[in-house]
Amino acid sequence: MKITGALVFGEDRRFSKRDIYIKNGLITDEASDFREEVDASDCYAIPGLIDLHFHGALGYDVCDGTLEAFEKISEYEAKRGITAICPATLTLPVDDLKKVLALGAEYAQGEYSKASDIVGFNMEGPFISRVKKGAQNEKYILPCSPDLVKEFYDSSKGLLKIIGLAPEDNPGFEQYISAVKGKVTVSLAHTGADYDTAKRAIEAGACHAVHLYNAMTGFDHRNPGVVGAVFDSDNVTAEIICDGIHVHPAAVRTAFKVLGSERMILISDSLRCTGMPDGEYVLGGKQIVKNGKRCTLKNEGNIAGSVSDLMDCMRNAVLEMGVPLEDAVASASINPARILGVDHKYGAIRKGNRANIVLLNKEDLSLNSVYKDGFKII
Repeated sequence: MKITGALVFGEDRRFSKRDIYIKNGLITDEASDFREEVDASDCYAIPGLIDLHFHGALGYDVCDGTLEAFEKISEYEAKRGITAICPATLTLPVDDLKKVLALGAEYAQGEYSKASDIVGFNMEGPFISRVKKGAQNEKYILPCSPDLVKEFYDSSKGLLKIIGLAPEDNPGFEQYISAVKGKVTVSLAHTGADYDTAKRAIEAGACHAVHLYNAMTGFDHRNPGVVGAVFDSDNVTAEIICDGIHVHPAAVRTAFKVLGSERMILISDSLRCTGMPDGEYVLGGKQIVKNGKRCTLKNEGNIAGSVSDLMDCMRNAVLEMGVPLEDAVASASINPARILGVDHKYGAIRKGNRANIVLLNKEDLSLNSVYKDGFKII
């Protein structure tokens, strides 16, 4: 297959007009005769997006612990142009978490032409703060443990890529980080740490921040907090939710300016009520309420997560928040692929990578079509 006429997002993080050649599900540079040719003159061509932090959609959550949940969620994500996924787990009993990871690993072994590929897991808990728990269930919060991380990693068959930590609630966190950082990425997650504690964790090897600004100590000129520590550390990448609810547009723009587009990761943090009507749903055993673009815990009122998928968040970042299109695309494709260690297959339109390509209408960035491994799925 040959896609012609599009402005193609390249590895240099810029758009240029060129043709895309696809053969046997992969991107190739062979400009030979192709029976199928697609005219994409009115489109941007971008890599399939990669969401490295989300929970569910269409009434399903990955923590439901069923293969059906993984199947339905993966199919939904692919149709939204998110062709590789790294689901996030909630703070749950250890055995439940191990079951979810094992099922995800089982599902990931299959070949799905019309569904997203599972390329990792991102564990928010259970080593988080009770004070900054957000919508997580504090009943299952545990002290950090290298042995437990190994159990999670083994259950996931190596798919566990990121695991959260609240260092201020875990004495000996530096030894813990040192013990696990070669196997997984340690993230600062749901943490009330001050600046100095966060910096100590970063110096020990933590190099990622879960949903920047949310469920962490904010930036103050006398108490810079976790946000300040992330801003001040060149080796730390940061997730951010651009649904228009979690973070003010000015704060989003500030993060991009301070961290630079190479350290920013757009995520959705989407819940099971994504793609569903308003109403009540369940998150980790707690009742949540979806009302338009906002989802909150029914009793406490805390923001519980997002109801926007990653494609909506990327579009919103550009059209409503003033993030340059090139930066937004890179933060939802190239950057997460690099962090997850799958950039040799995903995240860029280059020779040898999977032919996961999204065509966006230039006029409004709406979805025109999605190709997964060279097959058109919408």
